[in-house]
Amino acid sequence: MPNFAGTWKMRKSENFDELLKTLGVNAMLRRVAGAAASNPHVEIRQDGEQFYIKTSTTVRTTEINFQIGEEFNEETVDGRKCKSLATWETENKMRCQQTLVDGIGPKTYWTRELSGNELILTFGADDVVCTRIYVRE
Repeated sequence: MPNFAGTWKMRKSENFDELLKTLGVNAMLRRVAGAAASNPHVEIRQDGEQFYIKTSTTVRTTEINFQIGEEFNEETVDGRKCKSLATWETENKMRCQQTLVDGIGPKTYWTRELSGNELILTFGADDVVCTRIYVRE
């Protein structure tokens, strides 16, 4: 079983602004979100297939608790409430499909994958994908 536990610092981010555009976030909020999200701090605790993930930026902190294979409540990157289901895509990669509780919008998901000393986080909205690479602190 892969060990995602630890504190993680973002090293690289690609396509975050494009993701926010696809989600319908206006230009002013994208600038604020982009600046705040440029240096997120991620804490992951793991007990088998039970996960706690806390992501902190200067503007917003999100926390999720989930068990692989069990539906849970979450918010999309732009703050809309959704039902989420995380499953193993490969031995070192989990994929979480998100379904909006209210309204309509792009199909969204995230993945987290361990690759050597890196944690690769992707956010998807329809065909747009944002990739963020983290290293352990």
